[in-house]
Formats: sequence, structure tokens, C-alpha cells
Amino acid sequence: MSKQKARATNAQLTGLYKPEAVKDVAESLNITGLSDAIASALASDVEYRIHQVVEEAGRFMRHARRTTITTSDIDQALRVLNIEPLYGHFPHNPPTFRRAPPFPQAPSVGTVYFVEDEEIDFDRVIREEKITMPKGVNWTAHWLAVEGVQPLIPENPPAIPRDIEGEPSGIKREPSTARPGGLFPPTPPSSDRPSPMQGAKKQQQPLVKQVLSRELQLYYTRLTSSLLPPSSDDTKRNAALASLRNDAGLQALLPYLVRWVGEGVVNALKGGVQTDNDGRVLGVLLDVIGAILDNPTLFVEPYLHQLLPPILSTLLHSTLPPTYATYLRTTASQILSRVLRQHSTTYPSLSPRIMKTLLLALISPGKSKGTREGAIRGLMGVGKEAVRKGLVEGGGAKVVGSECMPGEQSPVVDSVIAALKVLHPPSSHPLPLNTYADTDQPLITQLQETLGEFFAEQLLFDRDWAAGILSGSSEPS
Repeated sequence: MSKQKARATNAQLTGLYKPEAVKDVAESLNITGLSDAIASALASDVEYRIHQVVEEAGRFMRHARRTTITTSDIDQALRVLNIEPLYGHFPHNPPTFRRAPPFPQAPSVGTVYFVEDEEIDFDRVIREEKITMPKGVNWTAHWLAVEGVQPLIPENPPAIPRDIEGEPSGIKREPSTARPGGLFPPTPPSSDRPSPMQGAKKQQQPLVKQVLSRELQLYYTRLTSSLLPPSSDDTKRNAALASLRNDAGLQALLPYLVRWVGEGVVNALKGGVQTDNDGRVLGVLLDVIGAILDNPTLFVEPYLHQLLPPILSTLLHSTLPPTYATYLRTTASQILSRVLRQHSTTYPSLSPRIMKTLLLALISPGKSKGTREGAIRGLMGVGKEAVRKGLVEGGGAKVVGSECMPGEQSPVVDSVIAALKVLHPPSSHPLPLNTYADTDQPLITQLQETLGEFFAEQLLFDRDWAAGILSGSSEPS
């Protein structure tokens, strides 16, 4: 039994981690008088812990399919064992250990390994050019596109110039010989029918390409063919407008429809004298704009700057077909009122800008009667205060009356009377103004100064109407 105990004691003392190292650590911590048995037990425990860490690190090494243990494996092993990791060692720059030869005075110490300090030549460091570190990678957010409209910001690619910008992919046009006054829908694309713009597109491709599905292309072609020319079947046209007014999933076609409407209005108005066919075309195009505004699934706000020019062009054009002039201007005024009612809250500057355009068309000298009639009906669509500022405060009624002959009955005169009825309704039992009475003479003078002699005579038969217009009240006096 004594021999077995001696062999066990000798086995304990012959470990990798020597008890002398434990005593050295204890003396560094001011712990003296540590017995050999305690130092041997602590050395065995330290050796066990080292084996445990190395075994866990070996698992990480094998999972990483490596054959060399790195400091990152040791760090991961310490983290798994819930031990505080070592600081100062990184796997990207592993330390290099050198071996010191054994001392002749103490051969039992064994081999010593140490990390060699790098010698730095200060003269070389001072002479070297200092390199500025580049800015690190960072992230920022910006709008690439908002409902198909690309904002002009430095992060986005530049816009394509207009001279090489053709029809977007998915909707292409072919050169066709259209008769004067007619407007035909674009031809759907085909793989075996090249577009005349393909030569220019090969040189510079668009940066953002939108490809429409075959179903949307077919829908676009059938829709435009059913709407124009206006001599087609009324049933198909009404069905096309109903589909445009109620169907969902047409957002991708919205820019093409807006562009088609704009081109159609330009083609119908670019001639000197418009025919009845042009009037019917304009009526259909205004119906299309109204159907687009009525569709609750379409986001129209990014395309308002493209929808307003066709509306204002139809409203303020000088020569419209006499048969359709009043209908077209009234419809355009109603559509303009709908646009302002739906989007003036989002765009506060929209209503003042339209007001300025209509006032210039109404008051500026040299304008035709058709333009002034359209301006008046446009003011009626904007609202009651717009009519007051244009006809009463701005002197629009006086300007129109100065260009009319005595007793004239024309559409522009009817539009002024209708606008005055918007300001104040006529009396159900009108009482005429007495031109010789002293009590009515100041009212007649003010009426002539405000509306001019032509329209002052139109209001002499109704005293309450004239007084309501001048006072601005909404109820008959």
C-alpha cells in the first residue's frame, strides 16, 4: 500500500503544470508558506482547466474545417465555458513566440518561450509619408422613385434627355398617316415589328426600364380604340370609361394614359379652326380625365402637373367648335373644381397658381371672348370667392362688358350672368331699381363703377340681386 501511495504522489507531481508555477503565482500575490500538497492540487486543477479549454477550442477548429487552433477558437471556448476571455490577442495578427535556449546554470528550468518586441526605427517613421485613413462605409436613405417618378437628387441617376426619349417600353408607336382632325391610339408593340426609336435607344438605353405585361398592353390598346375616334360605338366608349373609372390595377398604365390624353388635346387644338370632330375628341378626353380622377385606386398626385395643362388648354382656348364650346368649357371647369377639391389640401399653392392663370386670361387686354368665357367658368369652378375676386374686385365684369355691344346675347355674357348668380341668387320677386329715385341712385352708381354699364343694366330689374352682389351677402336682403 505504501508503494502504491508513493507512485500516486509521484504521478501527481509529474504534470504539465508544475507546482512551482503555482507557488510563484502565490508569492506574486503575497501568499507565502504554500504547502506542496496544496500547490500540487492547484496545479492539477489548472491543468484540467487548460485541457478543458483546449478541447473546446479543438471543437471550434474542427467545425471551421481547420487544422490549426487560433486565438479566436480559444476565445469562443472561454465564452462557452462562461470564463472571461483574454484581452490583447487577435486572430488577425497572431503573436510570434521565440524559444530561448536553456540556461546552463539551471538546466532543470526547461525551454522558455517569449514574444519578441518589434524594434521601431524612429528615423524611418518620421520620414515616412502619413497616409490619411479613408472614410468608413456608412449607410444613408433616399427615395429612388415615388410612384414611378424619380426625384432629381444626386443619389439617383440623371434623367434621360427629351430628344432621345421615346415611348416607354411596353407602349410603342408606329408612324401612321392619320387623317386631319383624327386621333388614333398607339399600336401595341410586337417582337417582329421594330420601332423607329430602336436605333436611338440602342445608343443610350434608359436607366430605369418599366416593362408592361402583355395583358396591360392589350387593355391599353382596346381602351384607346374604344374611346377614339369618337364616331365609334357609344356602348363601347361608355364601357371603356366605366372600366377606367372602377377597375383596380391600372396604376402602371396611368403615366401612359396621362400622356395619351395630353397628346390628344394638343393634336385637337393645334389647328387654327376646330371642327365638330375635334369637339367630340376633346369631350371624350375630358371624360377620360374625369374617369381617372374618379378611380379611387389610382394615385394621381404625381401626375397633376401633366393633367392640368390639357384641362386649362381646353378651358381657355380661344376657338372651340361653336356646337361644343359651352359644353367643353363647363366640363373642364367641373374637372378643375374636382382637382382643387381633392388635392388643394396636399398642395396649398395649387389654388393660387390656377387663380393667377385665370385672372390673367380674364383681365389681360387682347384676349378673345372665348378665352374670357373659359376664365369665368374656371373661376366658377374654383369657388365663390374666386368669382368675387375676378369679376367684382378685379374688374373682370367691367372688362367683358366694355367689349360687348348693347343688348348683346353671347356665351360670354351668359357666363358672366351665371357667375353673378353664384355670388348671390336672384330674387324670386324682383323689384326694379328706380333710376330717378334718390335712394336708388347711389346703388346704381356703385353698380356701374363695379360691374360697368353693360352688366349694370342687366341688374337694374332686380334691386335685391344687385344689392346682394355689391354687399357680398349670401342671403337676399
